[in-house]
Amino acid sequence: MKQQSPEKVIIFDSGTLISFSMNGVTDILEKLKGIFSGKFIITADVKREIIDRPLQIKKFSLEALKLKQLLDKKIIEMPLSVGLNDKEVGRKTAEMLNRANTTYREKNRDIHIIDSGEASCLAVSKMLNEKGVENIIAIDERTTRMLGEKPENLAKLLEKRLHVKINSDKADYNFFKNFKFIRSAELVYVAYKKGLIDLKNGNVLDALLYAMKFKGCAISDDEIKEIERMK
Repeated sequence: MKQQSPEKVIIFDSGTLISFSMNGVTDILEKLKGIFSGKFIITADVKREIIDRPLQIKKFSLEALKLKQLLDKKIIEMPLSVGLNDKEVGRKTAEMLNRANTTYREKNRDIHIIDSGEASCLAVSKMLNEKGVENIIAIDERTTRMLGEKPENLAKLLEKRLHVKINSDKADYNFFKNFKFIRSAELVYVAYKKGLIDLKNGNVLDALLYAMKFKGCAISDDEIKEIERMK
């Protein structure tokens, strides 16, 4: 039976889910899903990164089991639940990988900037855009967000990191411009504002924001202060 498209979708990259799992707050995702009129989606590439591979490594198996439970409970679901099959997503992922990883060059060498997990999230987002489904990508990694939001600044960042002159294909800037992003820190802020956080004593919001930062969310101290001012 053909799946109906939901009103809204959040597409989760690996790092964001790992941040929630490593901080022991996957319950926040369940509560957010309870008030969200749409779907939480992960791709097959992301599933491999956060569940399939980590389950084979004792150091990471507990976090993987926490995330698998979210999948088993349909808190997070696969693209098929929004009418996208794996072959379609795979083809679009390959296109995203090729476009992103040939956009920036150092002399005659392409600069590799994203991997299959991030590319698959972009692929699903692009496919949902084409269907007219409102969506946003939950991603903590800075490079992918800059590619979509400020590609010219990404070129400057790459020059600073690599200490080389970077050339870019500016025609690809438009290709990546219609994506929307949200970070784990911003998701916990939403949960806090909605009264979904069980902890009430102390500066809980500050603790949550820094917990996400220290587990990989690319957010500055100034950005955290700005979020806290909005509470």
